[in-house]
Amino acid sequence: MPFTLATWNINSVRLREPLVLKLLEEEQPDVLCLQECKSPVDKIPVENFRALGYPYLVARGQKGYNGVAVLSKIPITDVGDMDFAGLGHARHVAVKLENGVTVQNFYVPAGGDVPDREVNEKFGQKLDYLTEMRDWFHAERPEKAILVGDLNIAPREDDVWNHKQLLKIVSHTPTEVDHLAQTQDAGGWVDITRQDIPEGLLYSWWSYRARDWSGADKGRRLDHVWATPDISNAAHSSRVLRDARGWEKPSDHAPVFATFDL
Repeated sequence: MPFTLATWNINSVRLREPLVLKLLEEEQPDVLCLQECKSPVDKIPVENFRALGYPYLVARGQKGYNGVAVLSKIPITDVGDMDFAGLGHARHVAVKLENGVTVQNFYVPAGGDVPDREVNEKFGQKLDYLTEMRDWFHAERPEKAILVGDLNIAPREDDVWNHKQLLKIVSHTPTEVDHLAQTQDAGGWVDITRQDIPEGLLYSWWSYRARDWSGADKGRRLDHVWATPDISNAAHSSRVLRDARGWEKPSDHAPVFATFDL
């Protein structure tokens, strides 16, 4: 039975509850993974989500920052979380669908502004987080799994608006790209978005600083959908809902979708 999954850094689920409702009503994904919810779990506004046919919620929350959640039409089971790099942040949660597929929802640290761990602790935390993800996937080789989330790295040259200009900018530095590649390789993960859309510029994030974000189009693909090789061929119909970046009081990220025939 096919199911459609979406991932979205919502940048406050309470502030942008109307946008989540709009997405659920108009696009009707079976599973919606949110990052940067900025809310304790008990403060997530579940009533209106349930009214739209999304009765299932698994989340990890914090007051004011971080936070990940999975909303679903179909039954999901909480299968835990990991605190990589020992940050004490709500950055990961995993659920299992009834068909046996595990969905890993991640919010990787952004890494601050300076790509040097000696002068910027946050950059070091980001690299350590990715290293521990890598080691976990080496030890617990994932099967029948999907990994989604704001990984805060645009790995390919065509995942950013200007490769050369962004080589020293956090999210596209060679060090980060290498760490992400090692993490991906450790789990054997297939980049589903680029499997479906192999060529061309593709973004999921546009800075709030740009007055005309769409016209300037200085984007980066920071949000990802990966799958293990045993189910990657079942994936199709990947897309970025770019229009959502232009909704009223938007997140700076757009949702990324994929459908799996499983």
